[in-house]
Amino acid sequence: RKNTKRVPSFRKLLRTSQIKLDNKLKNKQYKQKSAAKKYRKEQKKLREAVRDAISRKPFPLEECKKKQVAGKYEEEEEDALPLDMMDEDDLKLIEDLAQKASFLTRDLSSNEPVHVKKRKHESVIEKYEKVPRRMQTEPEKELIHLLPIKDKSGIIPQAVEKPVLNVAHDEEEGTEDMEEGEDFVEEPLPVLTPEEMAAQRRQKLQERKMHIAALASAILSEPDNNIKKLKELRAMLMEQNPNVAVIVRKLVMVSLMEIFKDIVPSYKIRPLTEAEKATKVKKETQKLREFEEGLVSQYKFYLENLEQTIKDWKQRKLKKSNVISLKAYKGLAEVAVKCLCELLVALPHFNFHNNIIVLIVPLMNDPSKMISELCFEAVKKLFKQDKLGYASLGVVKVISGLVRGRNYDVRPEVLKVFLHLRIKEVELQKDSEDIAPKKKFMTYKEKRKNLSRMQRKWKKAEEKLERELLEAEASESKEKKLKLHTETLNIVFVTYFRILKKAQKSPLLPAVLEGLAKFAHLINVEFFDDLLIVLHSLIVSGGLSYRESLHCILSAFHILSGQGDVLNIDPMKFYTHLYKTLFSLHAGGTNEDIGIVLQCLDVMFAKRRKQVSQQRALAFLKRLSTLALHVLPNSSVGILATNRVFMQMFPKMDLLLDNESQGSGVYLPELDEPEHCNAQNTALWELHLLQRHYHPTVQKFAAHLIAGAPTEGSGALSLDFSQRSATELFEEYCMKGMTFNPPVASVTPRRKDTFSQMDSFVDEELNKQLQQHISETVVQKSLDYAKHLKETSLS
Repeated sequence: RKNTKRVPSFRKLLRTSQIKLDNKLKNKQYKQKSAAKKYRKEQKKLREAVRDAISRKPFPLEECKKKQVAGKYEEEEEDALPLDMMDEDDLKLIEDLAQKASFLTRDLSSNEPVHVKKRKHESVIEKYEKVPRRMQTEPEKELIHLLPIKDKSGIIPQAVEKPVLNVAHDEEEGTEDMEEGEDFVEEPLPVLTPEEMAAQRRQKLQERKMHIAALASAILSEPDNNIKKLKELRAMLMEQNPNVAVIVRKLVMVSLMEIFKDIVPSYKIRPLTEAEKATKVKKETQKLREFEEGLVSQYKFYLENLEQTIKDWKQRKLKKSNVISLKAYKGLAEVAVKCLCELLVALPHFNFHNNIIVLIVPLMNDPSKMISELCFEAVKKLFKQDKLGYASLGVVKVISGLVRGRNYDVRPEVLKVFLHLRIKEVELQKDSEDIAPKKKFMTYKEKRKNLSRMQRKWKKAEEKLERELLEAEASESKEKKLKLHTETLNIVFVTYFRILKKAQKSPLLPAVLEGLAKFAHLINVEFFDDLLIVLHSLIVSGGLSYRESLHCILSAFHILSGQGDVLNIDPMKFYTHLYKTLFSLHAGGTNEDIGIVLQCLDVMFAKRRKQVSQQRALAFLKRLSTLALHVLPNSSVGILATNRVFMQMFPKMDLLLDNESQGSGVYLPELDEPEHCNAQNTALWELHLLQRHYHPTVQKFAAHLIAGAPTEGSGALSLDFSQRSATELFEEYCMKGMTFNPPVASVTPRRKDTFSQMDSFVDEELNKQLQQHISETVVQKSLDYAKHLKETSLS
């Protein structure tokens, strides 16, 4: 058939678009591919049909086999029946039947019925001949088509055989290796002695240590190039050798923690956006991005491993591998908690810091004392070193949620952590504009007079840049700090007020009152009245211990001494309660509460001296002097230092030093009202007893008060005592170490005359007799004492 399709002309090709030509080419290639695919499928089906025909092997019936079968049957018949019992006709009949080969020689593998027409019956040999032979040919080799070569005769196709791997040989080698492995497993392992096992364990442990050290040193030397080795080192956290698994995992945890502390940058790494990923950057920038991405991912996986270690210990679940025992989980968990605490304190600016906080804060309430103390110390360090307040705010939020989620059933130490927050009155009340340094610039006239036009232009740009820098560095940071501290304090006070409202009988109440005593001056003035009413109701209820009631009093006066001094409130009920409960203190367990009492007295009298009457001050001075006789020396020193402040601050306190002064009424020491106990009618006789105290510092203070607490002269105290507060002196002379402060001077006894010999008391003649009696048997002789007396009288 003639091809009627005309070839397009050159001009028509020019008019054809490139897209259309590309589509034609693609369609042509697709048709070729589909034809080739169809051809391959047909070839595959043909090969499968040949393979199935080969698998069904017919059983050919040959003459030799017929003879062998006939002979075999003859032998079997001979074995089965004796020849005497068979006739010759019967034997001949059996032989004829055997030659016909009916059902005995029929191919049982064929599915054809037995009774078929004769035209369908073919001999077995012909059927066997029709089956294609299985030739031992070489396997088909796949060809790789190359570019053809064109010469005068035409196009010569080029092809190369694709190399085929010897699969059979590999399978044989694999089977041989398996057999060798099976043979190796079947061999019994040598039995090691305990010494050999210990030596083998030490050797393996040393190998692991060297490997850890090599990886760590490589990472620290070049973090950018060796960031992938972090993954290798982290993989050792899954050590499977039960002999060294626990120690190796602990070493890897600590090593990774130290590595991250060294190589982590001083900024937070944020994920790249799609636009940033699509843009082309320099090689150095791309290398830095890869390093940061790998660092963040490995750091995340490391924290997940530490978290999983702690969860395994908490759940007490044994892993399927059974590499580590349940007893070893606690040691691994302790190391994991230590690593998390170190990272919490060392990397507060880096990624996943909030995740670490969420892990650490619940462990503060853990029954294990060691783990809870580790978490307490870490949070305290974080609060002390946090200057801006981001980390502190995160911790306070988690603690508040923990207290509320556990229904206030947490340890009091969890709330006492709030006392270490770095939030002061100065930082909150100072304005950012006052903190920012102000710089005086040149006036417009000075600029016109001293500078040229170009210099004025540059000067204007410099001033603008400096203003922007000042705003960015000082003002913005102070505003952020003020905002963060305000939010942190709001959460703290919300937690405190919740406990005061809903859980007044909770063991958290002392910690709440102690926290209110510290941060009460920062509370909003609107809450002062309600808070004072709540504190007084707690004291009146009688359900508080002595220490808790002292914290209530201290909180109330902190409120009134700060912003509450503008309120017209007379806290006489708090003075009365403190005066009533002072004698509950003694030299036993309550001696430590003297420090809180001294703080209360400082806030109640020193900072509110204009609102305190003379009768109240005299009553407290007398009762404190009596209390100084019943407490330990450090408490006595603190109380006497407070009495010194009273005598210097309030006039007419020396009334109690004069025995002859008279007043109206009689002193009533058992009355609990300081305004009506007539303290002006008594004397400070306790000072004379304290002047003979065994502690030298107590003696000095008592003598100083008896002299009227002068600031100059012979009765004045030294600067070491006068410039210290009562609380500082109380802590300075603390006796927790069961030692005297100052130490007791050792008294050296007088050296007596020693006599080396006893002969000076013995007469010469008596001495001779003693020596003779010691050395040998002495003949007894009468001693003539009169002779000695006569000689002395004559002389």
